[in-house]
Amino acid sequence: MEKKILIVDDEAMIRKSVSMAFLREGMQVSTAGSGQEALDLLSRENFDLIILDVMLGDLDGFYVVSVIRRQKIMTPVLFLSGNQEEQSKILGISLGGDDYLTKPFSLAMLTTKAHALMRRSQDYNMPQSQDPVCRELRFSLQTYELYKNGKIIVLTSKETALIRFFMENQNQVFTKEQLYQQVWNNQVVDDNTIMVYIKRLRDKIEDAPKNPVYLKTVWGLGYLFGGS
Repeated sequence: MEKKILIVDDEAMIRKSVSMAFLREGMQVSTAGSGQEALDLLSRENFDLIILDVMLGDLDGFYVVSVIRRQKIMTPVLFLSGNQEEQSKILGISLGGDDYLTKPFSLAMLTTKAHALMRRSQDYNMPQSQDPVCRELRFSLQTYELYKNGKIIVLTSKETALIRFFMENQNQVFTKEQLYQQVWNNQVVDDNTIMVYIKRLRDKIEDAPKNPVYLKTVWGLGYLFGGS
């Protein structure tokens, strides 16, 4: 089945060049020149990936992603931005983005990141046999939803990938390097990205995030997930 990509950018030349790159790979491409146009499209259609410019003419990309996450649209989002400041990248991830690419960028790097995000999303939506359980938490391998005491916890696609990895590898210590390789499929470790996602998961699964029961820090080594 052809992958469907939504490209959101207020610069027509960028929309055209990025669209051509994915059309040459046999994908279906839709485009939007504003944040509102993107929200309208997402209310009607499903996509495999959203490539979203941060600086749009009406609504910025950060606002757009926060809206769709509240609407439980968990499609992977790849941000594009001319802002190379680290804080901007952290904000994009914390609001529900999955990756961040600064302008100017090569089309080769863009398509590589896009394929990686779609591949991971597809991998984590393949049905398995038995749902992993950790005390009050259960991860459904059919729907890729996390439940606590029977109530669903809304997660982004990258949060889903991370919690699935932890649920399937309980009571083991993993370094930041190992997590980045296993979940992000990347050899270059971004400490801030790991810390942002660990905090986001704790905020969602822990009764007292500052005193975690499930997702613990093993000082000097990494992180351990388990209910013991």
